Amino acid sequence: MHRTIFTTPGVNRLLRAFSIAFLRLKGWRVEGALPSEHARCVLIAAPHTSNWDLPYTLMVAFALRLNIHWMGKRQLFRFPFGPVMRWLGGLAVNREQSTNLVAASAEAIQASPGPWQLVVPPEGTRSKTRHWKTGFYWIAVTAQVPIVLAYMDFAEKRSGLGPVFHPTGDIDADMREIKAFYAPFRGRNAAEFDAS
Repeated sequence: MHRTIFTTPGVNRLLRAFSIAFLRLKGWRVEGALPSEHARCVLIAAPHTSNWDLPYTLMVAFALRLNIHWMGKRQLFRFPFGPVMRWLGGLAVNREQSTNLVAASAEAIQASPGPWQLVVPPEGTRSKTRHWKTGFYWIAVTAQVPIVLAYMDFAEKRSGLGPVFHPTGDIDADMREIKAFYAPFRGRNAAEFDAS
């Protein structure tokens, strides 16, 4: 595994202090904690409605002492930004090509020698959509890890980790339960999020 901003010695401590100070200055509350027994997991990232979600997600991850990796469209990884995006924990995804993303993501989680959290926005886009993609669910099932319901509520200025969810295999029932948890939250562009 390549080194990221979260595993770079010295940088991690400095950016954690900065993140906590910045979030407090802006009036944000960071809530919850990742149970040590679930250090490898899939984190749902919702609502996802703005490019501002990424910097706030990184700061919250520092505050919570996470080691996150996130998926982004491959255009974000074009030269000269690719190395920086990967250092920030990014994994390039080609949306135009059908690939075995679930298996590759599950393998990355299982191959990690230590804590490793994969952040996946279920909407798959910042634009409004009623249909949530189920990739995050099948990655967790394949990797045999839980799903942690992470959230970012711009209206209430709070972000953090909610319940740990263990997939039952009944995806329809599980998705209803997961979406119900996210219904109260509002993204930066609230009209773009639909958890119904």
